[in-house]
Amino acid sequence: MADEQISPTATLSLRTIAMPADTNPAGQIFGGWLMSQMDLAGADHANFRADGPVVTVAVDGMVFHEPVLVGDEVSCFTEIVRTGRTSLSIAVEVWIRRRPSRTFLKVTSALFHFVAVGPDRRPRPLPPPRDEADGQPVDRR
Repeated sequence: MADEQISPTATLSLRTIAMPADTNPAGQIFGGWLMSQMDLAGADHANFRADGPVVTVAVDGMVFHEPVLVGDEVSCFTEIVRTGRTSLSIAVEVWIRRRPSRTFLKVTSALFHFVAVGPDRRPRPLPPPRDEADGQPVDRR
């Protein structure tokens, strides 16, 4: 797979380094670990947009294009693609940088669906979109 450019419209929501403790028996990074990083990144973006707690309700379309290796810098980029009354869908893309390279490679992506919840853990309406002045992307949908 040829190196690709990172989409400038996505928000960098999480960056970490893949460590030996995160490997599967084949010595590559365990897919479940990578999916949990994606869920953290998507939930953080969703939590900000929802102005409070969210829960993950579904994940669509996860495909692993390339393995993630120990020492890879893992970056999760997120973008709101849909909002409803209580729910929102966040596209999450994972890009890696194999050190010491300065090029990035997209390794997976998926669509994560979240629901905003109140103190009773029941769905609650999303608030109006925030202002761009607070440093986070604005959902204009």
